[in-house]
Amino acid sequence: MRPAPLDIGTIHFVGVGGIGMSGIAEVMHNLGYSVQGSDMAESANVKRLRELGVDVMVGQKAENLKDAHVVVISSAIQPDNPELKEARERFLPVVRRAEMLAELMR
Repeated sequence: MRPAPLDIGTIHFVGVGGIGMSGIAEVMHNLGYSVQGSDMAESANVKRLRELGVDVMVGQKAENLKDAHVVVISSAIQPDNPELKEARERFLPVVRRAEMLAELMR
């Protein structure tokens, strides 16, 4: 099995405080990927990610993407989400949570 490339740039998780998204973000961070994210509220998952060194912003706005190269969303993210809209305007790859999980398991 060949290792996944680590040089894909920063991966931004929209809704990173959710149990599924936070777990994937944590694993990717532990594997050496540059990970950041946002969530609508503070939570235990947000706190844990921050303690690991992940940059997590509370509130969802376009500028949260910063220098992201890839955006991961869950099915809970609505099409009018400002971060998703910004990602599409910047032609960034937008990956669904399930697809990212599948890639991680390869």
